[in-house]
Amino acid sequence: MRWDLSRYRARVLSDPPGASPPIGALGEAGLLARLLPRMPAGPSALLGPGDDAAVVAAPDGRVVATADVLVEGRDFRRDWSSAADVGWKAAAQNLADVAAMGAVPTGLLVSLAAPDDLPVAWLEGLADGLAACCAQAGTGVVGGDLSGAREVVVAVTALGDLQGRAPVRRDGARPGDVVALAGVVGRSAAGLALLLAGRPEVAPDLVAAHRRPDPPLAAGPEAAVAGATAMMDVSDGLGADLARLAAASGVHVDVDDTARQALREALLPAAEALVGERGSWDLASRWVLSGGEDHALVACFPPDAVLPAPFVRIGDVLPVRTGWPSVTVNGIEDEQLGGWDHFA
Repeated sequence: MRWDLSRYRARVLSDPPGASPPIGALGEAGLLARLLPRMPAGPSALLGPGDDAAVVAAPDGRVVATADVLVEGRDFRRDWSSAADVGWKAAAQNLADVAAMGAVPTGLLVSLAAPDDLPVAWLEGLADGLAACCAQAGTGVVGGDLSGAREVVVAVTALGDLQGRAPVRRDGARPGDVVALAGVVGRSAAGLALLLAGRPEVAPDLVAAHRRPDPPLAAGPEAAVAGATAMMDVSDGLGADLARLAAASGVHVDVDDTARQALREALLPAAEALVGERGSWDLASRWVLSGGEDHALVACFPPDAVLPAPFVRIGDVLPVRTGWPSVTVNGIEDEQLGGWDHFA
């Protein structure tokens, strides 16, 4: 069932002073009446929420589609992140996937499940976070669904347009290509570690990076124009996602440790606060190579390509090396290469 206001008679409720009613007190129509005005549909929506389905322009004739889900207690905690933070993150992680294909976003479909005693103000904040991230990307929420659940679940499907370009897949890298990164890696993992340790005050900027990732969305289409041969959103960790790219392309990726050093040094103060000076270098390195949810873009380019800003070279694509892992650092196997696995 899609968001369809025409099927219901809205109940108008007045909030008690200083209080927010639970969503169960409003009913579906009342809740939709509170949420939908907070989430504009965006310029590509020919028909937004209110009917059985939305209609979104697809000038290219092809539609890029991706989906992600956030589950309370697994992907976020309400005592760590505001509702607006969760909404922002739900939008950002999907928009980054669209950008990683070299496309521009045209709309989001958002499905929400929540316990009926959740204050409506929390879902209003979620809607505001979704809308803010979408506005920055030049798109909006075009529809979705509502349901009940024991915990909050936010499922987002993002749509995109290739603007006449070929999609940049993860299987196009070839030996001789340059590996480049747009955005940051390791900051979200460092922020999560500080939250887990109960020490968010050590580096509020890193905690903010975990709560609200800021993917370089415009860099995706620019990489496609510059001739990128392969590209991915770094959602699960640089090591894990480079390994996926290498496996799909049938190549070996070698990361230049010099490129890692600058990223690592920026995280050293937070690492020192958690483990002391002796172990901080290794912890900061692990955040950079294995930390996810920054949603940077990693791409491969022909050796003669001019890297579009903000991409910077971080390594090279080599022929497959028999008996070696698919990703190395300065030609050496590095145990800190890894990433997130939901079921590990």
